[in-house]
Amino acid sequence: MEKFGKSQPVTRVEDVRFVTGAGGYVDDVAPKDALFAYVFRSPVAHGVITELDLADAREAPGVHMVISSADLHEGGLTGGLSAALAPGRDGSKNAEVRHPILAEDKLRFVGEAVALIVADSLAEAKDAAEMIMLDYDELPVQTFLAPQVADLHDNVPGNRGVDYALGDAEAVDAALKASAHVVRAEVSDNRVMVVSMEPRGCYAEWAGDKLHLCFGGQGVWGAKKELSELFGLAPENVRVTHPDVGGGFGMKAKTYPEYVACAFASRALGRPVRWTADRTESMLTDNGARDLTHEVALGFDADHKITAYHVKTKYNLGAYNSNFGQLIQSHLFARVLTGVYDIQTALLEAEGFYTNTAQTDAYRGAGRPEANYLLERMMDYAARDMGVDGWELRRKNFIGRDQFPYETVSGENYDVGDFPRLLDAVAQAADRAGFEGRRMESESRGKLRGLGLCYYIESILGDPSETAKVEFNADGTVNIYVGTQSNGQGHETVYAKFLSDQTGIPMDLIRVVQGDSDRIATGGGTGGSRSVTTQSNATLAVTSTMIEKFTTFLAEKMEVAVEDVSFDDESFRIKGSNAAPTMIDVAEMAREASRPELLVHEEKAALPGRSYPNGAHVAEVEVDPETGRVTLEAYTVVDDFGNLINPMLAEGQVHGGVVQGIGQALMENVTYDEDGQLLTATFMDYAMPRAADVPMIAFSTEPVPSTRNPMGMKGCGEAGTVGSMASASNAVMDALASRGVTRADMPFTPERVWVALREAAEGSEAAA
Repeated sequence: MEKFGKSQPVTRVEDVRFVTGAGGYVDDVAPKDALFAYVFRSPVAHGVITELDLADAREAPGVHMVISSADLHEGGLTGGLSAALAPGRDGSKNAEVRHPILAEDKLRFVGEAVALIVADSLAEAKDAAEMIMLDYDELPVQTFLAPQVADLHDNVPGNRGVDYALGDAEAVDAALKASAHVVRAEVSDNRVMVVSMEPRGCYAEWAGDKLHLCFGGQGVWGAKKELSELFGLAPENVRVTHPDVGGGFGMKAKTYPEYVACAFASRALGRPVRWTADRTESMLTDNGARDLTHEVALGFDADHKITAYHVKTKYNLGAYNSNFGQLIQSHLFARVLTGVYDIQTALLEAEGFYTNTAQTDAYRGAGRPEANYLLERMMDYAARDMGVDGWELRRKNFIGRDQFPYETVSGENYDVGDFPRLLDAVAQAADRAGFEGRRMESESRGKLRGLGLCYYIESILGDPSETAKVEFNADGTVNIYVGTQSNGQGHETVYAKFLSDQTGIPMDLIRVVQGDSDRIATGGGTGGSRSVTTQSNATLAVTSTMIEKFTTFLAEKMEVAVEDVSFDDESFRIKGSNAAPTMIDVAEMAREASRPELLVHEEKAALPGRSYPNGAHVAEVEVDPETGRVTLEAYTVVDDFGNLINPMLAEGQVHGGVVQGIGQALMENVTYDEDGQLLTATFMDYAMPRAADVPMIAFSTEPVPSTRNPMGMKGCGEAGTVGSMASASNAVMDALASRGVTRADMPFTPERVWVALREAAEGSEAAA
């Protein structure tokens, strides 16, 4: 462990900059002479454009340009936004639909970009937008998955954009028929918004034929490739940068229409153009998340061992294919379909549908929270239906310690795990033994108390390779260039500390350089909990190269054999000498010897396989049956993240993820009306968790080091959300079960809980 990281809780060095208002976000770094862009958006969810008159807006005070899709086409920008396609049930591609930069013949969701106004000030651009004449013939609106009332795209009858399947249907059907118990349920996973602290924004500028786009994102190379193709530019003529980014969570990975339109306007005007969304714009147009329903069957034999698992999913794609929208609830959901359980007979059937809503895409976990949520809700339903203890039902069905490495039905290869150990640890940490006493105390006050468990597993996604470059500067400082992108996770701290641990270079001399496609040739960006694992692996590779080259240089300079020079993680040692030069010292020697090739080192390294973080979450809630209000009383997490580089940062990631999952479980819910109007477009209508809603979160780890990387690490960025949705939901259901509630879905708002209790009471009275 010592070799790969000191595992010390180092305080984040970037936080002083952020909390004192010294961060440099898009709005802070935009050129002072940049013009302001404002987007005119569709007021309806579905309609055919019959007239779009921009003449008056173009004559408005301060306006430099107003563009529509027709202007983009006239200017040579005829392409649409790209998206990955999920594999089809029969191996064919799923639906490929055009996603225009600005609306063309039809309007497909409220908030869709129709025109871009560029003016001297934002106020003038907004005023000009009031002068745009848009006329349309409204069409039937499809906000639900079925039945079909309107086709959004001519080439997709019935709006079914994805038809995906994984597993053996005949084997699953036979196993379910032969099962002693089959537990069935319909489970919904409500739609949520990402709501990053910093809204989306960008600025674009041109220097001759070279485009520079700066935006708050999660990686610069995807946007670089897309912009190169859209504008017909050589890759070297596109530079993409990210400044400080105030939250991403998957939502900011995409190249959005506004970024492309601003780049087009900037080229036409010869001036920088900037744009930043306001909060309601973000709620209308940012990629949403979740929004799926399941029909599920889980079979057991007479000894309560799982025999088969069948999931039929319908999920909402939104109006168009987003970046990875097709893949989230199909291919990525399948990665952890069977969770931590020994299930070899399983079937996932997933259908994705287009609707007149904003697109859905990745959000902190991207399919893995949804899959774990569903399976862990079903394990609780099964335990209650069969009259057995839910904790012991899980233990009985865990993949055993002696079964690793374990190949799942979806082809994942879990390398290591010790699930019973973590279950024991979380039972003690959450004081499960004392819960009945706490339940009785709550009941004495007329309240209901519940304890909810979720045992989750993650599959770390994204490119397994990453590049690291280390540069020694003349002033004695060191740059490390990385291909990932911090959105607030603390990368500046963890990467500098890891390099310091391997090389002995003082951490305060190391500067992390990220988010610039001109300075960093390649990179995988940030997403799928990949960043620290892949980047640290690349840092180990470049460190090895530095040691090798510096050793050879020192041997030549000191006139000794190469084998007489060694490195002890802090300084070089030369046999027969008291000299102990550091990396910084050797770099300075190389500079004085005119050896510039020794001052810059770069390596690319790939992980041999994915890691599988896992763990147990326990939520404890109290419910007021008179009002339906749910209070989260305690929350306990025991994770297996393998070896940790910085436990403080890992705990911070878990805290943030837990709160996002709790938000979905207890209060967050995107709501559209029957006309496709978003009813939750402000914080007055969309509930977000506040500090008072969340207790202190108890966090500990029981590491089982991964064998898939030399550090023994497992990614931790999304794990908090993956575990918290089901634990909180199961806790509420545990409380409600004493009053006869058998099935209920997120979000467990006071109204929904109150209604569920009343319906259960009325059902009991009718049965009596």
